[in-house]
Amino acid sequence: MGWLWIALLACAVLVLIGAEWPRLAGPLGAQSRKKRERAKRKSQFKLLKNETEEFAASVERDLSQLPTIEERDRK
Repeated sequence: MGWLWIALLACAVLVLIGAEWPRLAGPLGAQSRKKRERAKRKSQFKLLKNETEEFAASVERDLSQLPTIEERDRK
């Protein structure tokens, strides 16, 4: 009768793991690992704030080089 109790205990453990799997998969799963890796990469980024004038000048320069449509070209 000993093997029957071992089998029932094993089944109970499997049911418990199956019931708790969604809760355990969150912090231990692959998606959580990807989130941690992304957060680690993002923490290494640096925000550059003092190049706004240079950026604005480059945007104006790019906009001035774009082709435009004149009124006579529409007809």
